[in-house]
Amino acid sequence: MKAVVLAAGEGTRIRPLSGSVPKPMLPVADRPLVAHTVDAAIDAGADEIVLVVGYESETVREFFGATYRGVSVSYAVQTDQNGTADAVNAASEYLDGPFAVLNGDNLYDPSAVAALFDSCPAVCAIEVENPRNYGVLSTDDGTVVDIVEKPADPPTNLANAGAYAFPERARDWLDVPASERGEHEITDVLARVIDEFAVTPVTTDRWMDVGRPWELLEANEWKLGELDRSIEGEVSDAAQLEGDVVVEEGATVKPGVVVEGPALIRSGATVGPNAYVRGATLLGEDVSVGNAVEIKNSVLSRGTSVSHLSYVGDSVLGRNINFGAGTTVANLRHDDESVKFTVKGERVSTNRRKFGVVAGDGVKTGINTSLTPGLKLETAATTRPGEVVERDR
Repeated sequence: MKAVVLAAGEGTRIRPLSGSVPKPMLPVADRPLVAHTVDAAIDAGADEIVLVVGYESETVREFFGATYRGVSVSYAVQTDQNGTADAVNAASEYLDGPFAVLNGDNLYDPSAVAALFDSCPAVCAIEVENPRNYGVLSTDDGTVVDIVEKPADPPTNLANAGAYAFPERARDWLDVPASERGEHEITDVLARVIDEFAVTPVTTDRWMDVGRPWELLEANEWKLGELDRSIEGEVSDAAQLEGDVVVEEGATVKPGVVVEGPALIRSGATVGPNAYVRGATLLGEDVSVGNAVEIKNSVLSRGTSVSHLSYVGDSVLGRNINFGAGTTVANLRHDDESVKFTVKGERVSTNRRKFGVVAGDGVKTGINTSLTPGLKLETAATTRPGEVVERDR
């Protein structure tokens, strides 16, 4: 079966992290987000991957190439992001049999993807507490009989998890009219398949749509939690590694460092001396964590440096950032309410009691900068020495 993986979008809700990197290529543990989806498809038996690309497409092409894990990779270009059916339609020339459709910015339970392939035609579903925010599936005698988008009165609590296995005939049904929001929706294709075929609901216990910065943090918490301890880099005898910690070849952990897993220290990264890394933390390639720095439950992307005497908690930092010495991230409100963050101009709750900052590529802070909870620092933003930053910049 061919697997169409959608990876064309920019990810406006996850800005500034997507300023120069497509959202599906943001880091989740040891690989980009979309690679977890592609891996799940290959493990399920996909004999070809068709990646639908658009925004910053070269980043995707460079990572996957013409083959990935021995499986052929093709590329289809979605010039304008006009919806999921439009994206799959861009790949139609590659479809000559049953095919799967997976979102490149979703995390799936790999066993559910395997069951999806085996049950074609099928759709992946998950039970949720508030189905009003999702496409909701109705079932009868083990088959899907209807799908309704964000109903006021949901018929079930079974939400569409955005993974499909379609019969070959569905290739001819991809050119659907635009919906009320002006997009060509893959769920309209699913509705046609439901009318014509017996569609199996494949339920999953775990699924995640990674759309906003704190969800990238949560995605890393999930995947870092699956790590097995592996120490291949250079670790000082005077360092202490506890739990499931991975230190890749080429990484360096200096004396006095304490790392409490799950944590991943990637190739080229340097930690310490006397640093403290804890929680589900990813230190990307060539990251530098200086003397007496504490990093807690955070993602530091490739090439980022956090200088000595700094604290970063519950935060997502882009690439090639430099936090000056003594930079402190606050991650907890005094009123103990959930931290809010700006998404597309609107302050929304992260539903997280602790959340620090999100910084785009190339941010630089002056020494002794203080950053307040829920702060967004746009690409290449700067702060002055000793500044207290309370507003997005």
